[in-house]
Amino acid sequence: MQRAKKHTKKKFLVFVIVILIASTLFTITFLAYAWCKKKRKSQSSHSSTSEQFIKVSYNKLLKATDGFSKANLIGNGGFSSVYKGNLDEYGHRFVAVKVLHLQNRGAKRSFIRECEAWQNIRHRNLLKIITSCSSIDFQGNEFKALVYEFMPNGSLHDWLHSSESRSRLNLLQRINILINIASALDYIHNHCLPTIVHGDVKPSNVLLDDDMVAHVGDFGLSRFLATTSYQNSSTGIRGTSGYAAPEYGFGSDMACSGDVYSFGILTLEVMTY
Repeated sequence: MQRAKKHTKKKFLVFVIVILIASTLFTITFLAYAWCKKKRKSQSSHSSTSEQFIKVSYNKLLKATDGFSKANLIGNGGFSSVYKGNLDEYGHRFVAVKVLHLQNRGAKRSFIRECEAWQNIRHRNLLKIITSCSSIDFQGNEFKALVYEFMPNGSLHDWLHSSESRSRLNLLQRINILINIASALDYIHNHCLPTIVHGDVKPSNVLLDDDMVAHVGDFGLSRFLATTSYQNSSTGIRGTSGYAAPEYGFGSDMACSGDVYSFGILTLEVMTY
């Protein structure tokens, strides 16, 4: 009888601890997003949208990445491969060159969405785009690429899940990274016209600079709200499994609340790994 009571008490304590942890993570997520929503200091948030992009050719990017060599490959996805490059002659020592896999369905649409999204957004917690390239390669194939500022500390996913670095993120760094991400989401949700839904908030789309400041990137699945340019459809990819809002699986339109849900999952991951 006493053993049964002890077992029941132990299960109750475990349940209480789990509830407390979940409540704490929810509170951190809510406060970070709410804090950023109230912050309306635009002077340091974004620069002029009239900033001119440099013009770069396929040949320049080929040379900058040493022929898109495997040694310079720093990322790979369904729609693209990312290479480290050198554009020193343009004033950019290192860059990240995102080459689209145009043979894959949806890659060209992803490129167009990213170009549209990056055209008018500037924020310290968004990945800085340098230019884009739409050309023909030396084999006569269509070539499209996006050139970004290089982030020397890689992705948040690498820091959380790499056995070599997962222990190096302290609590303060984790909280600051979450605030950075929340600040970026607040900007695209509440300070952009039209409002932008990112659509794929996850650790691999969060890049870290020299100072461990987080920058949200990859707007290939983004949607513009209140416009006719990109109407949500009942088909197509909507985020990454595990991070996408459950209602997307039932055909619901993409919305800012979906990004907030993904941010909540990301917060849980950041605070528990």
